[in-house]
Amino acid sequence: MKKVLIITYYWPPAGGPGVQRWLKFVKYLPDFGVQPIVYIPENPTYPIIDTELLSEVSEKTIIIRQKIMEPYQWASFFSKNKTKKISSGIIPNQKKQSFLEKTLLWIRGNLFVPDARVLWVKPSVSYLEKYIQEHQIDTVITSGPPHSLHLIGLELKQKLNITWFADFRDPWTTIGYHKALKLSTSASKKHKNLEHQVLNSADIILVTSNTTKKEFEALTSKPIEVITNGFDIEKTGRQTLDEKFSMAHIGSFLSERNPTILWKCLAELIEENPSFATNFQLKLIGAVSQEVLDTIEEFSLSKYVNNLGYVSHNEAIAHQKKSQVLLLIEINSEETKSIIPGKLFEYMVSERPIIAIGPEGSDFAEIIKNTNTGVFVKYDETEKLKAVILNYYSHYLEGKLQSHAVGLQQYSRRNLTEKLANLLKK
Repeated sequence: MKKVLIITYYWPPAGGPGVQRWLKFVKYLPDFGVQPIVYIPENPTYPIIDTELLSEVSEKTIIIRQKIMEPYQWASFFSKNKTKKISSGIIPNQKKQSFLEKTLLWIRGNLFVPDARVLWVKPSVSYLEKYIQEHQIDTVITSGPPHSLHLIGLELKQKLNITWFADFRDPWTTIGYHKALKLSTSASKKHKNLEHQVLNSADIILVTSNTTKKEFEALTSKPIEVITNGFDIEKTGRQTLDEKFSMAHIGSFLSERNPTILWKCLAELIEENPSFATNFQLKLIGAVSQEVLDTIEEFSLSKYVNNLGYVSHNEAIAHQKKSQVLLLIEINSEETKSIIPGKLFEYMVSERPIIAIGPEGSDFAEIIKNTNTGVFVKYDETEKLKAVILNYYSHYLEGKLQSHAVGLQQYSRRNLTEKLANLLKK
């Protein structure tokens, strides 16, 4: 059986979307003749914890750990709450940032390049260099963000000339929050240089979208493979649908994702349609920024909100299956066209229709269209959005609201892992 060393930061009991991709790959790799050895931090600072995910770690997985030193551990001395939000990706609106938040962002962006886990690079290389040689491992995979992990792969490649796969769950210098880090000219240049080194040293680059592939093709001639995220067989089973016309957003609701177009449409529908006002409910599941909650209040929608906060992955899946409509919101920006939220694939197998709002040309718009799982709306299509909501509401009243998906099997975690395994064994 081929041995593969996988270097990842996010691993159970970490919660949130970052953990799912490699947890599921590792689950199925042994079925295709690959022995996964997973290298993770011993004492990480995870912003979200989901202990239920520990039960999903395959017994066939070898796990090795080393201690990590993280600045978030020190920064929490000043403000645990603000540090936790920043480490989880919830960056306050620039106009509303406190002096402490601005300071933490500047430190994070300029003193720790490429990210706050950079102090783990040297001790990891030192430990893994010996481990790889002792256990005769010839293939290493690094998964980012955090992109510091790619620097571990870079040094191991230079020292041992192993085969190296660099997996980008998200882009590097074009990711949405990059501009919010208050980077100096030198820090920005360093990011670009490190990105260039990684992209031109890895043997194979893995990405999750076609847009990221095109972006990276301008920076390297190395082979780039698209392996999207996907869905797995879940334990939750069928669920009884909510009695209310529930529209659910599941996952982190960042300040930049604040969809004024949606709040405007909902406020108008509530005012114009007494039946809609009686039946409507907005479910928010996951971390929600204060800016989003404030805007919801401005549109007089707060009394319709059921804010459940963070729940376990299994509970989130249950809510996906019982909610009437699922909301997928992406930042209205050129940089976010390549982002395909991992929850999209779980949404698609829930049999609930999706309303997706994002920038024109979004990769996930094509997936939704091709699988017949919902409707994509651009940020300037107010009337279209209103009509879609009314159409779904009409079907809800008739008891006929359901999605009729096609072609989903290509996105099953097992099929995606087979594609990965074939690359690893070439």
